[in-house]
Amino acid sequence: MTATIQLTRGIDEEVSDVRMTRAKDGTNGTATFIFKEPKCTNEENKALTDITGMFMSDDEGELVTRNVNAKFINGKPAGIEAIYIINSPQEWERFMRFMNRYAEANGMGFNKA
Repeated sequence: MTATIQLTRGIDEEVSDVRMTRAKDGTNGTATFIFKEPKCTNEENKALTDITGMFMSDDEGELVTRNVNAKFINGKPAGIEAIYIINSPQEWERFMRFMNRYAEANGMGFNKA
């Protein structure tokens, strides 16, 4: 199984940007995902979709956040932002394993600030 991200079950999304923060002591962090043109909001899918969260799936299982916000301009979807909260060093390690798999499957790179 490859690593996938879905906002609506059954529709794999492409992430435009991911921004991560982590506490200096490693105890917690956040990952903010930006979807500029999510597939779940395009004309052919919008009648079928119900965005209930962001679902990150890979060989180890699924990571889920319900913290998802849509942005609209003139009544049309202009992107979606999802925030994944990381509450422990173990959750951070699991999240990073997922992100490495997702990046490899989707040709993404990592830039450390």
